Amino acid sequence: MGKYHFIAIGGIGMSGLAKYLLEDGHTVSGSDIAESKYIDKLKKLGAIVSIGHSAENVPNDATIVISTAIRENNPELIRAKELGLKIYHRSDLLKEIAQNAQENGKCFIGFSGTHGKTTTSGLASYVLEMAKLEPSFVDGGILPDINTNAQHKGGKHFIAELDESDGTIVKYSPDILIINNLEEDHMDFYKNGMPDLIKTFENAISKAKKVIVNIDNEGIKNLRGSFITFGLNKADYTAKNISYNSEGTTFEIYHNDKFLTDIKIQLAGVHNVYNTLAVVAALHEAEVDINKIKKYFYDFTGMGRRFQKVCEINGFTVYDDYAHHPTEIKATLDAAALKFGKEKIVAVFQPHRYTRLKSLWNEFKNAFGNAGRIIVTDVYAASEDSIEGISGKNFASELKGSEYLSGNMQKVSAKLLPTLKSGDIVIGLGAGTITALGKELEKISLS
Repeated sequence: MGKYHFIAIGGIGMSGLAKYLLEDGHTVSGSDIAESKYIDKLKKLGAIVSIGHSAENVPNDATIVISTAIRENNPELIRAKELGLKIYHRSDLLKEIAQNAQENGKCFIGFSGTHGKTTTSGLASYVLEMAKLEPSFVDGGILPDINTNAQHKGGKHFIAELDESDGTIVKYSPDILIINNLEEDHMDFYKNGMPDLIKTFENAISKAKKVIVNIDNEGIKNLRGSFITFGLNKADYTAKNISYNSEGTTFEIYHNDKFLTDIKIQLAGVHNVYNTLAVVAALHEAEVDINKIKKYFYDFTGMGRRFQKVCEINGFTVYDDYAHHPTEIKATLDAAALKFGKEKIVAVFQPHRYTRLKSLWNEFKNAFGNAGRIIVTDVYAASEDSIEGISGKNFASELKGSEYLSGNMQKVSAKLLPTLKSGDIVIGLGAGTITALGKELEKISLS
């Protein structure tokens, strides 16, 4: 068994990898700048975690695990280099975990794409687990009911979310690779936009045994290769007779024009039809009997931070959603309007990264059509330097009908609360501190 030390162990991605290793019998230590619920879980599994980064935290005989966010001046990274320790990017560790799973007879299913990879990897993991098929998985969010983002078990499948944001998706060799969609994003890495993204995914495709793609997506049409397809029209796996109602969404799935199964989900929006279709296609190709697991699709309430209900205050309801790309925002608001009505929706948007706001400025302006009211906050920099002219205030000035609220989330909440009324559906949108919106609104309402 190995020994691993994680620098910044408390995040959703790093903690999932650490949990998987602990359950697989490895020794794990780590550090982070603050306690978190993820760190608490790791400690209960036997991890030794230090709060604060210090050279003294680094064991002299461990493999060091870092993410792209760890800077060269981190004292633990400096110490690890002085000791000559092996240093893994988290993608290197996931690659090693996946290879070990394959060597032990598991089918490695990787979900990728610009949007939906957390939901699709989580949904696949969820239905297999609820059907008692004991999957192993490392996902990018917390699964409902199961309340974890990773586990190591003895079933035949290993599920993982494969991140494209820094190009590391090319490291993996999955048995089945699913590409939900491709759009311009992460322009800090993909300097030339779509051509760079396509080149990266074609590299990733060359290493997979089977590739399943959403043929309806315009970006995917630029890919070269031989694919298994899913979509709403002409595809290997198609969804037909789709019906939306207050209880959820029902549809039939056909494989090569032959009826495969009927599915009911409680998640709204056409994007969740695509998500479900992607998972059914992947699991069917992995020789899972879909009819034995289909009832669990309806039980899936969505991943943490994906249209997640946070609280109810004075008659209005607050939801938290990780959407930080125009397409994701539009999908969330379309689904919310379908369920609650556009006039009730109060969208609170925290732009995530200056580079993303700049490169997708016009796309963001067209993403809020199904919001009755739009609030824009300051940009969450995510360690980026500011860009002249790119700000939440300037964006709000160009987004028709929107309001700008400045300051941290506590100040935003204090300004917003008096303007909310019973029946409002407040949706925090973004990948930064916007996730604290509900908590701050609740705290202020009780003070």
